[in-house]
Amino acid sequence: MIGGIKTMAEMIINIATDFSKTPGGRYRTDGPASGEEFRERVLLPAVKQAGENKGHVTVILDGARGYPSSFLEEAFGGLVRQLKISPTEFRKRVGFTASPAFSIYVDDIMSYIDETAANA
Repeated sequence: MIGGIKTMAEMIINIATDFSKTPGGRYRTDGPASGEEFRERVLLPAVKQAGENKGHVTVILDGARGYPSSFLEEAFGGLVRQLKISPTEFRKRVGFTASPAFSIYVDDIMSYIDETAANA
């Protein structure tokens, strides 16, 4: 099961409990719990399923020991590249929940999304 499911159209992914408390690097070849693995195994299927049901995915960032920038860029920027969606469409499909200690990562993710779109 991918995360908690509130309804068929609304999904919740808690990275720390549904994937890893210690997210790794960008690619699978960089080691365990990579951004590429998270995107392919957890995030992309959830976003596709939610999209089929006109739903939304909420990603909970709290609980991990931190997030390498390469993990975040590959997971979320990679999702935008793979689905060929705009930052606006990304924001419609994916949201974040984060305590103040983890809110900096939301800002980082949104910067990666905007940079990905600008370089497309």
